[in-house]
Amino acid sequence: MKIQVAGRKMYFAGKWTGRDQTIEVRDPQDNSIIDTVPAASAEDMLQCIEEAKDGAKIAATMAVHERMAVIYKAADYIEANKEKYASTIAREGSKTIREATKEVARCIQTLRISAEEARRIHGETIPFDQMPGSENRVGYYQQVPIGVIGAITPFNDPLNLVAHKVGPAIASGNAIIVKPATVTPLSALLLAEAFAEAGLPSKVLSVITGYGSEIGDVLVKHPAVRMISFTGGLEAGEEIARKAGLKKISMELGSNSPVIVLEDADLEDAVESTVSGAFWAAGQNCLGVQRIYIQESVIDQFKTAFVERTSQYNMGDKQSELTDMGPLITEKEAIRVEKMVNEAIEKGAMLLTGGKRNKAFYSPTVLTNIPEDCTIAKEEIFGPVVLLYSVLDIDTAIEKSNDVNYGLQAGIFTKNIDKAQKAIAKMDVGGIMVNDSSDYRIDAMPFGGMKKSGLGREGIKFAIHEMTVPKVVCFKLSNY
Repeated sequence: MKIQVAGRKMYFAGKWTGRDQTIEVRDPQDNSIIDTVPAASAEDMLQCIEEAKDGAKIAATMAVHERMAVIYKAADYIEANKEKYASTIAREGSKTIREATKEVARCIQTLRISAEEARRIHGETIPFDQMPGSENRVGYYQQVPIGVIGAITPFNDPLNLVAHKVGPAIASGNAIIVKPATVTPLSALLLAEAFAEAGLPSKVLSVITGYGSEIGDVLVKHPAVRMISFTGGLEAGEEIARKAGLKKISMELGSNSPVIVLEDADLEDAVESTVSGAFWAAGQNCLGVQRIYIQESVIDQFKTAFVERTSQYNMGDKQSELTDMGPLITEKEAIRVEKMVNEAIEKGAMLLTGGKRNKAFYSPTVLTNIPEDCTIAKEEIFGPVVLLYSVLDIDTAIEKSNDVNYGLQAGIFTKNIDKAQKAIAKMDVGGIMVNDSSDYRIDAMPFGGMKKSGLGREGIKFAIHEMTVPKVVCFKLSNY
């Protein structure tokens, strides 16, 4: 029997709009239907882009204090309804209610930082008289909005990663169209609700729900969309880059983040940090700890403590405050992770704990003795699996850490500042956390990677830089 649900509308150029064709949103914990959302068509996206062109003109004329006021009000609305937002994140996605509550808090901060950064979009004066013959010229440049931005967002942070695109876009005077992950659209629609309640002018923001195969290409290819901001997988990112044409592209494409643990490290702290970093959001975290390189003199001690702490993880009901880890986003994803682990074991890897699947749930898993020719050794797992390696010294650890196609963030645990500095200088990543796991991040810092981990940087100030362009103004003075 089909469960009747109210049906959520999408936010189409400032209006809540439904469609006859809908998409079911299911809770991965039990596959129950939570709600439905409209399945937008290619024609819908084309029309939305036309509306956004007008929205870009409206946004560009908003005074800075008006942009700030709207963003602050949106943040206040979310704070006043934080239980609803957290519950929605936990229902439609993989996060536990504790993890979801933290995401809501981060979203509020992301928006408030966006409001503050709106007042800091500065240009500079230009000394034109540095060029002979230009002694009678003065001028400057200013940062101006790029226009219409297309944002394609993932399921793993369905509220805050949308805010990381919407907040800077509105702060910098742009219009933005969000295409949220098909499996987690409700949180993005709640963000739109906050901006609607805050009085954002119509056409500046749209959240269009639908299948990527139907509406994604339209958004990516359209010449009126001047920038694509994408967070997701490498293959999808490469496909977008091929299709986008002449426009700005900002991409965060994941990683298989390494952490180095040296013999002088605080092992108790290293274990606690890396266990959390490996299994937060069921390991579906672009910054998640995947590979840990432990100096051989402390490998046995670290391994024993790590497995013991992992075995204590409570997997179960996402809505319970006692649960540490919920399911993966779909059973299909859990099967994919299961196959990767089984392949590694068949090739000689040793399973220390975990390795069990129950529908969409996959237990926190620790492997060692991992052969280099298995998929899990080189590619992003995006699941609750961590690999432990023994290394002779820091040089070997750095070499192995760099021997992949990704480079988002890394961590190193050591009390030796010289060794920390060596890792900082030689590791090919966008960020290094010293005495912390790779998954540490604040929303104000520049965030992005090297190699195939992406292009450009997020983090509000840095996203605003990506979403604006310099316009030069020069005055030729006649009586100078």
